[in-house]
Parts: sequence; C-alpha cells; structure tokens
Amino acid sequence: MKKINKVVLAYSGGLDTSVILRWLKENYSCEVATFTADLGQEEDFIAVETKAKQQGTSEIFIEDLKEEFVKDYVFPMFRSNPLYEGYYLLGTAIARPLIAKKQIQIAEQISADAVSHGATGKGNDQIRFELGYYYHKPDIEIISPWRIWDMNSRAALVDYADKHNIQIAKDKRGEQPFSIDANVLHSSAEGKVLEDPFLEAPEYVYTRSVSPIDAPNEAEEVVIDFKSGDACAVNGEVMSPFQLLEKLNVLGGKHGVGRIDLVENRFIGMKSRGIYETPGGTILYHAHRAIESITLDKEAAHTKDEVAPKYAKLIYNGLWFSPERDMLQAMIDQTQRNVTGTVRMKIYKGNVMITGRQSPNSLYNSDLATFEDDNIYSQQDAEGFIKLNALRLRNTGKK
Repeated sequence: MKKINKVVLAYSGGLDTSVILRWLKENYSCEVATFTADLGQEEDFIAVETKAKQQGTSEIFIEDLKEEFVKDYVFPMFRSNPLYEGYYLLGTAIARPLIAKKQIQIAEQISADAVSHGATGKGNDQIRFELGYYYHKPDIEIISPWRIWDMNSRAALVDYADKHNIQIAKDKRGEQPFSIDANVLHSSAEGKVLEDPFLEAPEYVYTRSVSPIDAPNEAEEVVIDFKSGDACAVNGEVMSPFQLLEKLNVLGGKHGVGRIDLVENRFIGMKSRGIYETPGGTILYHAHRAIESITLDKEAAHTKDEVAPKYAKLIYNGLWFSPERDMLQAMIDQTQRNVTGTVRMKIYKGNVMITGRQSPNSLYNSDLATFEDDNIYSQQDAEGFIKLNALRLRNTGKK
C-alpha cells in the first residue's frame, strides 16, 4: 500500500463505511478522520458520532448542509425540469457534488493526503465522488476500497465486522434486504429483494410515502409561489429552501406522491432496478412546469426542453462541476428571470393535478386565445401561414 498519513472517509456509520474505517487503519497504518453530511436524511447523527468514536476516530466531522444542498444544488437543478431517462429526478446524483466538495475542504483543513468513500466498483457514485474530488483538488489521493480489497460481497463485510467486533445493524446480517440512500430530496432502495425487475417491490421498501391505494380519499389543495424560477412559499407561508422541500415531502408522502419503480442505465453500462421516493420533488417538478407554461416564450420553452435531458445526463454521470454543465446552467438561469407567480394544484392518491396558475409576467393573453369574437386576430391570416409551411410538402409530395 502507498504510504498515507491521514485520510478523510465519507462515513455513514453503516456496514460498508464501518468496515472501511477499520480496513484503512489496518492496511495503511494511517489516521482516519470521518466526514458525515447532513442532507436532511433524518439520521441519528449522535449514534454516527458515537460509533466513529468507538472505532477510535479522533477527528469526526458532521456537517449540517441541508440549506446549502437545497438552495445551491437542488433548486438550480430543478430550474431545468430534470429527468434522467424520463423518470428519475436525480435525488442521489445531485447530493454527491456537495459531499465531494466538503470532503476535500476538510482534507485541506486537517492536512490529510487522501480521501476515501464506500461506493462500490459497480455503481455510479464512485464516479460522482471522484470527479468531484479531482475538480477541487487535482492531485488528491483517492482510496476506493471496493476496487482494492478481496471482499467481494456484503456477506464478506459482515464476516469482517464480526471478526473485528464492529457493531452493525441487525438487518445487515445474513441476507441484507436492500440498500438505501437518502437525503431531503429523495430516498432510494436497490439490491436483494429488488434485483428481479419483474417482482413487485414489497411495501416495506417504501419509507417516505403511503401507498396511493391507502392514501386519503379526499384531494388536498396546495399553492406554491415562485420567484425567478425557485419556489419560495407553500400555501402562503414563506419558507427557506430546505423548509419548503421538507414541507412538500410531508404533503406528498401523505398522498402517495413520487413513487417510481425504475430500471435505469448506469453510467458504466449495466442496468439497475431501483425504488425511488421523491414526494416533495415530484410536486415541485409539476408546479415549476406549470408556472413556466405561462411565463416562458414558446421557443425558449422548447429549447429548454431539448437541453434538459442533456443537463440531467451530466448530473447523473457526475459532471456537475464540468464547464458544459456551467454553460447549460447559465442558459437555463437566463430563462428563469420572469418565472414568477403562483401555481395551484390538488394532490390525490399519487397524482399531482394542476388546477391554476397566474403570474405578473404571464404571456397568456385571453383576448388572443378566446373562442369568442375578438378584434386582434384575423383567422384568415392562418391560410397564408399554412400554405407557406406546406410549400416544401407540396413540392416533394405525391404528384
């Protein structure tokens, strides 16, 4: 092993990172500092700190990043109406750039010469973390245990934990039911009971929402205010970005909104089945599209829709800090200057139904759109418009 004096480990206190903490010390004979990001995942951070101390960690960093996460990462992303492969609202992917950034800051703060993470060699997160590390510190040493050690399964990790008296959660023993990642935007579950894409996911996999079948039998009205593309109030109450998303999570979860059973294409090429819950994000997505429908010019909106899949793919692939993402973000943010107003909707048994939208910057003109008599639009003008657009078709069509 290369000589390492101190490493900062992205640490959750779960099976993987608990084993990695011990493994790093054992194989590198180095100091290990732990870093845990609070992104609103409702974790017992006191327990995480206690466990790190029990493993002999002297430097423990638990950072409250909730507001920064939503304000500087989630909200800018949502201005694009992001969907990867038509469904996924990128809840895990958007969290990795911030974690990587803070981890490097801590490494520089304590003069560590390496960073480490618990992502496997099969997944996307190893790429997302490490692209972020290299952007912020190009010469950083990265230790990715899953690509180095000879433990090739989580069962092997359980055996290692038992051998070294590392406490692990009971549900990590034997057949681990599934793997969970969570933050305020979403929770995801993958693996084990979910690996057969034809088998319905057990209800216990879902943690943030009731089943739409069991949701209330009456719709609930929700009103969201936007300012320059970002949501700023729910039902008339002005909130911080994190508070707003947390509020929408409660409302959406109550009504079974935001459940996705998805088979996606990972960056490295394999297909993976996941169960995602994004209740607040799903409401926000539909509300944002609704306010844009009356505030964006037609071609600006269509152009934005054309680049949105590219933007989502960049984030999915870990390229948040890339110049091309910056370019697209600048274009997207330019379109949001007039995206201000109010959206009214009803949420009911997994559905988000837009019922109204208004804006001081609205481009909707009822005098033009009306089916009644008007003095603005001459319907006869449409004949020339159609003939001009038909010119090439008439020229190349059947003779």
